[in-house]
Amino acid sequence: MIKIFTHILESFQISITMSNNLFIKEFETMNDFILVSFSDETESIIPLEILRKKCPCADCSGEVDALGNLYKGPTKKLNDSSFQINGIQPVGYYGIRPFWKDGHSTGIFTIELLKELSE
Repeated sequence: MIKIFTHILESFQISITMSNNLFIKEFETMNDFILVSFSDETESIIPLEILRKKCPCADCSGEVDALGNLYKGPTKKLNDSSFQINGIQPVGYYGIRPFWKDGHSTGIFTIELLKELSE
């Protein structure tokens, strides 16, 4: 039963990722911005400060349980190193994971979020 459910779940995830054939082609930081290019020939340019302040990880944005209760860690004080990136790791073809100079690295930014933040 679990094996069947896992296969269905994996098929569902693959169909979501591949349904529009959109993926991240390249990314780089330049000064105080991150530049991301996508397979549909569009680009996002996002200030690093906005990227960090909109971090989607559970610690920064919180998690909602089945009853709709939001659980979130204490608000962290951000400083200059909070808006500087040491490196970026691709997460599949669907997202990126920045490593911030203040040690934070748990946020995964999806294509949808990157496009939203650049608007």
